[in-house]
Amino acid sequence: MKTLKFSAVLILVFSLAIVGCKKNPDPEITDTSSMEALSQDENLIVQSSDGIMNDVCSFLSESNFKSTNWWIPPCNATLDSVVVLNDTVTFYVTYDGLNCAGNRVRTGNVEIRKLVGVNWCEAGATVNVKIIDFTITKVGTQRTVTLNGTRFLENESGGIIWQIGNGVEYVVHRATGSMDAVFGNGTSRVWNFARQKLFTGAPSEFVITVSGFGTANGYENLTVWGTNRNGEDFYTQIIQAVEYKQLCDWDPVSGIRVHQIPGDSNKSATITFGYDSNNQPVSGDDCPTKFKLDWERNGNSGTIYLFL
Repeated sequence: MKTLKFSAVLILVFSLAIVGCKKNPDPEITDTSSMEALSQDENLIVQSSDGIMNDVCSFLSESNFKSTNWWIPPCNATLDSVVVLNDTVTFYVTYDGLNCAGNRVRTGNVEIRKLVGVNWCEAGATVNVKIIDFTITKVGTQRTVTLNGTRFLENESGGIIWQIGNGVEYVVHRATGSMDAVFGNGTSRVWNFARQKLFTGAPSEFVITVSGFGTANGYENLTVWGTNRNGEDFYTQIIQAVEYKQLCDWDPVSGIRVHQIPGDSNKSATITFGYDSNNQPVSGDDCPTKFKLDWERNGNSGTIYLFL
């Protein structure tokens, strides 16, 4: 009897010892904060800069077809002046207030440069867009970023966006360049862009399908790359084209992209768009409110859902 009791005590002590020696997961391994921040930062920067470029495309499109009072500017944007110097014409635009959708406050300046006589509707036409102290605040989240940089825009296919559905099936634009982004906490990072945008649909119901064509350090199909707010090199690849819908305030509604942060234990995050507030895939014409982030680091992995 004593032998049985002693054995039971040994088993209990041994079990407690095992439990006591069991370690919790290393927080350095399971920490996903930098990947979450990178994903949300990229959404904010890409959507903000895309909004600017959409305005530029509208500006260039209307300037080809109307001689007087030809540009209907976006809400709280003003064409300040037009300057012709040698073979280049520069348009100066100032933003100061809410966009027309009422979901972003925008302040700052944009300069649009093109060669005199360049017809934007022709295939291969290019322009230079300089973004100056352009601050965007997303109303729903109050997340803020200030952008400075230059984008080079090419109308690869030719045609005008507002003609889609009226004799034109699609339009393809390509944009390259770099952007200095300053976030709300004062951190500043440089991001590079190489994005192709396919426009389809119809007026007021346009769809933009985005893919990447950049290459750097052995990575291909890059849409964005540079350093994140933690000072880490990152590379973002689109492995399934990302679709944005005008009816969903230009939020990403489908597609997959991958963030690679090789310097930190081969950390990566796969972003899948198209989820609702209950973390379920959206269906039909419903607009998503979240995206899924599947992360991996040092042999560990997990899934989280974040708001757009």
